[in-house]
Parts: sequence; structure tokens; C-alpha cells
Amino acid sequence: MVEIEVPGRKPLSLSDLVLDYNGTLALDGKILPGAAQRLLSLAGHLRLHVLTADTFGSVGKELADLPCRVFVIATENQAEAKAEYLRQLGPQKCVAIGNGRNDALMLKAAALGIAVVQAEGASVEALFSADVLSRDILEALDLLLNPLRLVAALRS
Repeated sequence: MVEIEVPGRKPLSLSDLVLDYNGTLALDGKILPGAAQRLLSLAGHLRLHVLTADTFGSVGKELADLPCRVFVIATENQAEAKAEYLRQLGPQKCVAIGNGRNDALMLKAAALGIAVVQAEGASVEALFSADVLSRDILEALDLLLNPLRLVAALRS
């Protein structure tokens, strides 16, 4: 569990981290350097979920050594599938990280949505649906490892 007290906002009690894969956690199907180490650190505090259409067919191999649940979504209605997955977990206890248009509903529904802008860029829909914007996945994960960093961005 990650607890975050933000002045002017309801306290966050987060138990689940839901991540997009390609463009967020990975580039061209390969997990980005440094991400696995941070996910291992977060696994002691949050249940990890990775949602992907697995465009490159590599998610199973890339995440085999990480304690996360991988959910492969269909190529149609991806945004709705990701949002529904989050709803089943309970959005009030979820933090979501993504970059794509198909992540916007998930980012908006989560108690905390973090958009990342990396090599693939980020959709405007994702940016406007998130609570926080990070330059990359490592900074986004570091926000969860050091939750006091979020206070400045989220306080009223």
C-alpha cells in the first residue's frame, strides 16, 4: 500500500499499479532500462498489472522475472478494455501510468493517473486525462517510490 496525504485533496490509499506496456514501460517491445528494478522495489507495496495488446509479441519474455500480472487486450476497443480492467480492481485504490490515447479512460478513472512522454510521445487525450505528467517511466515510478514528491504537483 502506498499512502499519500495531499493538502486540499482526499488522501490516496493505493494498492494497485496498472501500467500500459508499449510506449510506457517498453519501447519497441523491450522493457526500458531501469524500469524492472523500480518495479521490483514497488512490488513490496503495490500489486503490479501490465495491460497490452502485445504488438511485438514480447511481453511474456520481457516481464517473466517480474511479479506482475500481464493482461493481453484485444486490438479493438482497447481504451474501454483498459478502463474496465481498472474498474474491476477498484479505481479508488489504483494508480495508472500510460501515454496513449487508449490509456486516457484508464488514467482518468484511476485515483492517480500519471502520463509519460517518451520516445513514442503521448496523446493529448492521455495528457489531459492524467493528474500528473512525467518525462519518462523512471520518473513516474520514482514518484511512487518517493510519494512526497507528488505533493507539490497535486496540492490545491
